[in-house]
Amino acid sequence: MTNNRNINGATSDLIDAFTETVGRFPERPAIVHHGRVLSYRQLDELASSLAVRLGAGPGVVAVPAVHAPETVVGLLGVLAAGGVYCPVDPAFPPQRQQAMLSAVGCRTGLAAPVTDPDARSGPSGPSGSSGSSGLSGLSGSPGPSGPSGPSGPEIVDLPRLAAPDAAAPGQADQAVQADQAVPRGPSGPAAPAGPPRPPAPPQPERPRPADPEQPAYLLFTSGSTGQPKPVVTPRRAISATVHALRGLFGLTADDRVLQFASLNWDTCFEEILPALTTGAALVLDDEAHSGSFPRFLRMVGRERITVLDLPTAFWHELVLHLTEEQAGLPDSVRLLVIGGEAANPARLADWSRLDTGRIRLLNTYGCTETTLITHAVDLHGPGAPSSGPDWTAGEPAPIGRALPHVVEQISAEGELVIGGPAVAAGYHGLPEATAARFTVVDGERWFRTGDRVSRAPDGVLTHRGRLDGEIKVRGIRVDPAEVEAHIAGHPGVSAVAVAGATVAGRSALVAYLVPRAGAAAGTLDADVRAYLSSRVPGHLVPSRITVVPELVLTASGKVDRAGSHRRHSAAPAHPPHPVYPAQPLRAARATPSPH
Repeated sequence: MTNNRNINGATSDLIDAFTETVGRFPERPAIVHHGRVLSYRQLDELASSLAVRLGAGPGVVAVPAVHAPETVVGLLGVLAAGGVYCPVDPAFPPQRQQAMLSAVGCRTGLAAPVTDPDARSGPSGPSGSSGSSGLSGLSGSPGPSGPSGPSGPEIVDLPRLAAPDAAAPGQADQAVQADQAVPRGPSGPAAPAGPPRPPAPPQPERPRPADPEQPAYLLFTSGSTGQPKPVVTPRRAISATVHALRGLFGLTADDRVLQFASLNWDTCFEEILPALTTGAALVLDDEAHSGSFPRFLRMVGRERITVLDLPTAFWHELVLHLTEEQAGLPDSVRLLVIGGEAANPARLADWSRLDTGRIRLLNTYGCTETTLITHAVDLHGPGAPSSGPDWTAGEPAPIGRALPHVVEQISAEGELVIGGPAVAAGYHGLPEATAARFTVVDGERWFRTGDRVSRAPDGVLTHRGRLDGEIKVRGIRVDPAEVEAHIAGHPGVSAVAVAGATVAGRSALVAYLVPRAGAAAGTLDADVRAYLSSRVPGHLVPSRITVVPELVLTASGKVDRAGSHRRHSAAPAHPPHPVYPAQPLRAARATPSPH
């Protein structure tokens, strides 16, 4: 599995870097998941098998984004085949899934992971996901790589990881099975049930070199029209960024990196790809999402995690827990990366008073449109200045300096504008939206982040707010107009304003609704919540929905979101809605905002 290009340089294709790592560390653990270990050789074999079954240039491939090793196999297999990886959370409402996949013309999907070796005994294949990706909305329109396959959607099974036998300890790494990925039709297997097919013959040809401008993956950001905007990230962008992050994190083959982020957002790539192109072990464990800090910390110690990459909101709560318990992180941890929103100076002061001096606390900033992290700074620990800021004074935390592959400018309005090889190709199928945010100056492509920044004499940037109305929820940039567009579709709503607010110490959305004549105002808030929950992901459902008699308007007659919030924020909202789900949710570094 290779797309051979200068594998030692920043322009190396990502798959080349992974292939070189496999050659250097074939028997080292690549993925650790609940007692099972996949070596680099095994992971390469599984990904190569999937790439062969997908065929060269399969176009956009939808992959169920679940916390399982099979998802990582899917990512590598799609990239090795020259396809475009498109993660979709199966928990999203079907209507949202359909909108996402239709927007990119996706016609191929991977089946949901099946880990139960007995699950294939039924007449139609794996129980629970027979003949299905678990995703909705595979369509037939061309994607960013052109048409992708024959008529009708094609579902391809992910390679199956067999459950470990009751073997001797230390042999769990042998309990992996590279099933052939059998193409499946929309209603079941392409062939009748029967004995497993024999392994496919070895493939003498490696995939041809990939064009650096070819799309590597598609991710979706918030759009004012109510439809998700697919960001097209080319292979040269993710390859250059991963090369830079290996250096930023100081990764070695001895590291063990926790996979914490949602696999539906690009933050997961900064956990997965630098680790697997270094020889480090990537650890997946359900205890990471248990909702219990004691269980989380025990898991980190048990798995000897050395690198944590956490959303800033989660880190804030972790610091409070450690402070209350007068505890520290397990001794194995050497690096803690935070991102998704501004770091609270009060929590930084708490952190600095804990026994954390040995741990690098790295604050990061980035956008989906500029590929993962573009700026970073050590706030505490071995890499931080000895005479750092006095966080007790409330000084805002900086977002850092540009990484080596990033080119930056600050406009006359103070907007951060980013160029260099990590800039995305644009929004697929949305030329006007692309032109509004991506510009070309003297032949160089730039992305307007919408973030206002200031630069200190030492070159470090600090975030100073947004130039537009976009806000962050769970670390994800949200355009209030998108939420308003969805709410306005409810037949009982006459007018709506959506604003950002702090609820229970966290950034959240709040919505103010004016009912139509004859609408049941007493139940409209609950009706709208149910309406939204069936159509959009949870981060687009406001934490508070309040029915009001009127909205505040500007002098020009437009809805004044901030004014409406100021006037009605004290009004009761029923029923109460949690800001976050019960279990910790990994925020995405999916938008231009402070990390």
